[in-house]
Amino acid sequence: MRIGIGIDVHPFAEGRKLVIGGVEIPSSKGLDGHSDADVLLHAVSDALLGAAALGDIGLHFPNTSPEYKDIDSMILLKHVGKLLRKEGFEAINIDAMLLLEAPKIAPYIEEMRKNIAHCLDIEIGTVSVKATTNEKLGYIGREEGAAAHAVCIIRQY
Repeated sequence: MRIGIGIDVHPFAEGRKLVIGGVEIPSSKGLDGHSDADVLLHAVSDALLGAAALGDIGLHFPNTSPEYKDIDSMILLKHVGKLLRKEGFEAINIDAMLLLEAPKIAPYIEEMRKNIAHCLDIEIGTVSVKATTNEKLGYIGREEGAAAHAVCIIRQY
């Protein structure tokens, strides 16, 4: 068994779609980044890669590569799942926490869980997604950006 942790942060920007957990959420602004800036899927990807000692998403999907410009992060997470299987690992569970002040995420959590499970070819019951505010404190509280933290357990088969 191995444990991994992933953390990701992206600023909000006008004129961008808000995509979190592979779900497009109605909002006047989205997260800014080289890809679709899906902060949740990036944190999950980093947790899995770290647990397998395979580096991080910046190593596998550099933000200097035009190939990944505006790419759907579900494609990246699927690739991470393939890398894990190639190295003989499987995900046992994922627990992720999204931090943002607005919009409310609760109506989208089940779809996010399904997306993560689908990308990794695992059972939805092994994926937890939660969301919280930052109680109006810091850059998250001022609605300047969002963050996500994820932990996972993987095992070698």
